Amino acid sequence: MIRIVLPFHLRNLAGVDGEVLLEVAGPVTQRAVLDALELKYPALRGTIRDHGTLKRRPFVRYFACRTDLSHDDPDTPLPEEVARGDEAFQIVGAIAGG
Repeated sequence: MIRIVLPFHLRNLAGVDGEVLLEVAGPVTQRAVLDALELKYPALRGTIRDHGTLKRRPFVRYFACRTDLSHDDPDTPLPEEVARGDEAFQIVGAIAGG
């Protein structure tokens, strides 16, 4: 099972408390995890990735194993610790301002 940590507003939108657990078939990549997440929680479609291009939204970041994976290719395998469920894949809302 893949563990996913969502920010508060996305947990509310998905109607979940705490971590989300998902089965991901095949290689565990950002794309596979996000596809499975949006399939299970359709309300999240378009909030994390753009509807048309499926590119990461500008103020959303991805982390795993204390590493920012936001600019990695979406088809790069996630760390083995994430694939095993030892570590969570974190989706974080970035903050900007002045």
